[in-house]
Order: sequence, then structure tokens, then C-alpha cells
Amino acid sequence: MWINCGKLSDFTQARYVVRLTTNKKVVLFRLPTIDKSSLKSNETNDGWSYYAMEAECPHAGGPMADSSVDIEDSAYVVSCPWHAYDFNVETGESSVGIKACTFPVDVRGEFVALDFPVEDGVSVGLASVDPVSEKVKLKHPRPTEKAAAAATTTTPSVSESSSAGREDLGMATYLGDDATLCDWAAHVLHTANPEHKIELTTHLFSIFTARETSDSPMPLGRGTVAPPDQPPREKMETVDPGHMPKAGRGGTLKSRIAMLHALANIELWAIDLAIDICIRFATFQTEGSSQELPRAFFYDWLKVANDEAKHFSLLRTRLEEMGSSFGSLPVHHSLWLSATETAYDLRARISIIALVHEARGLDVNPMTIEKFRKSGDGFPVECAEAFQGSDSGSI
Repeated sequence: MWINCGKLSDFTQARYVVRLTTNKKVVLFRLPTIDKSSLKSNETNDGWSYYAMEAECPHAGGPMADSSVDIEDSAYVVSCPWHAYDFNVETGESSVGIKACTFPVDVRGEFVALDFPVEDGVSVGLASVDPVSEKVKLKHPRPTEKAAAAATTTTPSVSESSSAGREDLGMATYLGDDATLCDWAAHVLHTANPEHKIELTTHLFSIFTARETSDSPMPLGRGTVAPPDQPPREKMETVDPGHMPKAGRGGTLKSRIAMLHALANIELWAIDLAIDICIRFATFQTEGSSQELPRAFFYDWLKVANDEAKHFSLLRTRLEEMGSSFGSLPVHHSLWLSATETAYDLRARISIIALVHEARGLDVNPMTIEKFRKSGDGFPVECAEAFQGSDSGSI
């Protein structure tokens, strides 16, 4: 049956999650029309095409709302963020032999209509349509090209580019075009200001990704730069993990602030952990064949860091909306202690950080979601549910 998803003029972003009354979820993609020679029912006069696909990857349930989009053989193909299974957004067909469910979309009138099948005679309707945020919430807009050039160091020196004096200027320092991935990674790790850290992290992922498809991919710089023993933090009161104040159950504003602050601290360290893997283990080689890590390894961990930067920015924004700020409460560094203990071996690092700490976080996340849901604060619930999907991908 056809479901009215809303006015066509209200759809301005690249993707949306459509929630139906049967608890089913569909991802609605809004992409530039490839072939404009003839107008189809899912295409608008101003050059946009709409596609709908099931929200979970049929392979392992990965969130297709976070998929990457490519063009292959004059058709859009989306890849699951978990295992890179690719699917044609129009037919659902995949190069790996499985198929995703896709649904017809009609935008010929003033509305976006989705054709969803009726199951067992149960009628289905629209519950909500939510845009998928693809941007990190930076406190300040990225510098203009002129300002960025003024803030760029042509010599990617860790000691120079990460000095406190530069950070005090209020603008993140960008490395030059000749900087390697390891130069950038060290620079991000040495950056104490959390706002600068998330800005540089998302910028690094953006330029690394863009250059991967160009004639001049970013040099990795394996083994040319050493990471810090521990990334610095700016104006933070640090306590041992066992002496952290109890956050409570979320029944009061103070308790909810404490819970969000603790989550933000975890996300900030998660950025550093993902970036640290790129530089600390850049020279890793497999036993026997002595093969180096492929470039896809570095892309994957930069993607993780980019996701964690987005998570931190959302939590920091909510803290400020609640009248607090990140850094107003004590924090602990237990995540980095685990990183120090696993600095000698990539297998140990991935096993402890990703398969233990990340998995433990996913186990307790439903309880955190329920606490915020009972408090009536919907924003942290939406954040935590989004984190659940991308953090599952990390594991």
C-alpha cells in the first residue's frame, strides 16, 4: 500500500529513516539523478531521485542509514558500514549473491509516497520520518579557505603544530597538503582542545576518503612519526575510575548531566583510540607472509574515529543545552590505560578495546536508553540508539 511520507519540499537531506506503525524501518535516499534523459516516477524535475531500502542489511543487520553511496554501471550502490556488502538501491541486488528489500517511491506530485507491502492483512502507516544527520555539530564553523591557510603549518611537526600556543588562538591548526596519514594522526592525538580534536578528525577522514579515489592518495607515512604516550586533555579534573562520583539513575537533571558527561568522555577517548591504532600499528606486518596492513584498514579506523567525533559533538551539544558543559565534571582515563597495556600488539589492542570495552558498552547501552526514556528526555535516547548501530559496526 502507498504511504504518504510528507511534502516533497520538506525533503532536503541525503537520507531519512522512515519508521512505520508496524515497527519496520526503511531508509529513504535522496540522490542526484544520474540519467536525466527521461523522468521516472521516483525522479523530480529539479534533478533528484528517491529510493527506499530496508533499514537493516540482510547479511548481519548493519544500519543501512550509515551506508556509503557509490555509482557503478550508471546506478547507485550502497555499501553496508559493517562488512561492505553492496546493494543496488533500485533493485536490491548485490555482488555477493544476497538481496536487500527495496520499495517503489513516487514523487510525481507534491508528496513523497512509499509503496510498502501489506503483511498478513495488517495495515501499515507512517510513524515518523527522521533525517539522518551526516554532520558533526561543531561549535564554530570551519574556517574559510583564507583563514584555514593562515592556520596551516607547512611543516607537519608534532611539537610545532600541536603546541598550546596555537590552540589558544581559538582555531584548529591544519597540516599542509604534503602531510601523511601518520602526521595527521599524531597531530590529532596531540590536540588537547576537544573542539579542535573533533574538527581535525572529521577533516582527516574527509580528505583521506576524497583522495583515495584520486590519482594522489594520501601517503601513509608508516613508521615516520611516533604517537604520544597519552593524548593530553585540556582543563580536566582526572580521578581514578574507582573514585568517580555516582551518576545515579537519571531521575534528576544532575544525574542525567553526569551520565551524558561520562558518555562524552568515553567518546572522546574512543576518537583517540581509533586514531592511535592507525599510527601505532602502521608498520604491522602479518607473520609468515610479512604483508603490510592494507589501506582499507586505515580507512575503516578513520571511519570509526569520524563516527566517535560525531557522537561526542552530539553529547557535548546536549550537555550545553542542559546548562552544563564538557569538562564541568571529573573524568577518568581507564580506556587509555587499556590502550597502554595493549600498545605492544595489534591483536591484543583490537581484542581488548573493540571486543571487550565496545561490547561491554553495547551491553549496558539499553539500560542507559531506558533511564533517559523514563526521564522523558528523548534526545539522549535518539543519540544512544544511533550510537548502538555504529558501535556495533566497530565490533
